[in-house]
Amino acid sequence: MINSTLCYISRGDEWLLLHRTKKQNDLNHDKWIGFGGKFEDKESPEDCILREVREETGLTLTEYSYRGIVTFVSDKYETEYMHLFTATEFTGNMTACDEGEPAWIKKSDFAKLPQWEGDKIFLRLLEEGAPFFSLKLSYTGDCLDYAILNGKRLDLPQ
Repeated sequence: MINSTLCYISRGDEWLLLHRTKKQNDLNHDKWIGFGGKFEDKESPEDCILREVREETGLTLTEYSYRGIVTFVSDKYETEYMHLFTATEFTGNMTACDEGEPAWIKKSDFAKLPQWEGDKIFLRLLEEGAPFFSLKLSYTGDCLDYAILNGKRLDLPQ
């Protein structure tokens, strides 16, 4: 089982996103996602997200919130618990990332970019200001089979 973090950094009506294009054998290849990664030994979710954002962007988060946990189940990949954060304030200067190209994207334009179907669900929850949530996303290949939010199955668009 994998424990990871993911953070969506906002600035007004924009998200700082990573276009995953550089990493070999990347399950997120060509997708647009936030910043984060796998836990190291003895790290809390907060320790991990602060380290990962600093490593991938050069930025130090100064105002961030732990928003939810997303359980990914897949027929191709190991089960993953992703600890989801948002951030609104940071210090430092952007640096290059060895996993892809970072860019500020208008939140209204994000839906047009390649992303996982399940990401659209938790991004909507983040935008709506939902309280801390648990979301389970089950995939066959790259196709979302079902989603369960706080123990209740969601209707997926056809």
